[in-house]
Amino acid sequence: MTGQRPHVLVARLDNAGDVLLSGPAVRAVAAGAGRVTLLAGPAGRAAAELLPGVDAVVVFDAPWSGFAPPPVDPAAVRELVDHLAALHVDEAVVLTSFHQSPLPLALLLRMAGVARISAVSVDYPGSLLDVRHAVADDHHEVERALSLAAAVGYPLPSGDDGRLAVRRPLPTWRPFDEPYVVVHPGVSVPARAWHPGRFAALVDALADGGWRVAVTGSPAEARLTARVAGPPREGVADLGGCTDLAGLAGVLEGASVVVCGNTGPAHLAAAVGTPVVSLFAPVVPASKWAPWGVPVALLGDQSIACAGCRARTCPVPGHPCLSVVTVDAVIAELTRLGGPHPPARGGDDRARPVLQQAGAA
Repeated sequence: MTGQRPHVLVARLDNAGDVLLSGPAVRAVAAGAGRVTLLAGPAGRAAAELLPGVDAVVVFDAPWSGFAPPPVDPAAVRELVDHLAALHVDEAVVLTSFHQSPLPLALLLRMAGVARISAVSVDYPGSLLDVRHAVADDHHEVERALSLAAAVGYPLPSGDDGRLAVRRPLPTWRPFDEPYVVVHPGVSVPARAWHPGRFAALVDALADGGWRVAVTGSPAEARLTARVAGPPREGVADLGGCTDLAGLAGVLEGASVVVCGNTGPAHLAAAVGTPVVSLFAPVVPASKWAPWGVPVALLGDQSIACAGCRARTCPVPGHPCLSVVTVDAVIAELTRLGGPHPPARGGDDRARPVLQQAGAA
């Protein structure tokens, strides 16, 4: 133990957005621990490095997690076990979503000599877990993680509002001197994507209305952002591939509103306090995955018969849950949340997401 307080490993082996949603629980653990190591997957590493309360990040590409998991590599597994053993971790808190099992990682942690392991687990854990926590299925991902942390002795400390957060300072570069809107068209799952042509039409409409628009995306999304941004013109900045995650956080922080799907940058926007127009395909429930703690306009047919399908590629012709969303509907909600002017922030002191089911027409 460090100064009589434990060295705690918190694990979240998912994408950047999942790691950002674990942030309040990480801070809760950090308030009572001597040291916090966060175990993340490659896709979550940059987000893990942005979380307050994290002292070190360990990366492991788990064969049971992610959209393109690697084959089981015995050497990589042994290397992880040996590395964790060398860290002298006192206890581990394994964070998962409702459809994931913590038990493969719990086995490796047990092999590494971790004395106390806690997780939410539907499956019988045998001797792999010391604390098998139960939590209702209707909890938001943030609440789910906080519930586990509190159950093992790490409540959110007094004065912490439970919102998402990132380390400061952030890069302060801005694409415009005037107020601007961010449009982020990319998603990691095709079933969650609004059509690129709709995004392009949205950018055109905003630019024609005199609004400044920054189109953001990863290096892998540069072709998409170029299509959505259109030809070079005044008032539209194509930032595809131009920032790392911290840089993107700085761009999102400077925006009046962010327009995006259910994707990591939606949670990054929430972490810097920027309202979100969420083009939310209900392949997973918005009650669990909506941006947390900021004003949110939820667009998309949340009551469609196939809601909750968890599909990666929409099997229904026309992608009806999102194709019903019009450019005019997005602009109406964008204007309501802040328009081209900086929104008033901090007016809602609740940590729960501020959801409003917006009309699609």
